[in-house]
Amino acid sequence: MKVFINPGHAPNGNPDPGAVNSSTGLRESDVAVIIGNNLDAYLRDAGYETKVLQSDSLEKICETANEWGADLFISIHCNSAGNNLARGTEVWYQSDAGAKLAQCVDNQIINSLHTVDRGIKEAVPGQCGLYVLKNTNMTAVLVETAFISNPDDEKLLGATNYQIEFARAIARGVTDYGSTGN
Repeated sequence: MKVFINPGHAPNGNPDPGAVNSSTGLRESDVAVIIGNNLDAYLRDAGYETKVLQSDSLEKICETANEWGADLFISIHCNSAGNNLARGTEVWYQSDAGAKLAQCVDNQIINSLHTVDRGIKEAVPGQCGLYVLKNTNMTAVLVETAFISNPDDEKLLGATNYQIEFARAIARGVTDYGSTGN
């Protein structure tokens, strides 16, 4: 099985680092690439063929994943809110198969890291469609690992051991999904 991994936002945060914690300066692009690279290693060890691309061009990301012929697409992000109260994990999907993958990934993150479970959410085109979910041809999810704007979640996102644990949990979610015959 071929898994395309997209750490969100621009490499080295230029020109778009994504969300940034206003107190610590922790940037979404930096967290996402660490989790993505660790996810890549875990999935390769589990026998998956992988490709990782972090780019500021959503069009390039989708085009590359489609041309490569990926079976699964995983985009990794950190959520943010205007206040520092929102927290937890949510996984977005757009298809029935995506919902199954999203649930597997969500379950593993919640059970491993004990983040608040915000659940899986359908990206409905025209309402809250997410570009990478709408423009990829394979089963796809967008993982909002935790809120970079929340002090407690930020501590998880900024700590190397928890970044690795996020990657492990996502990898286990992928293998759980694969074991269901999808």
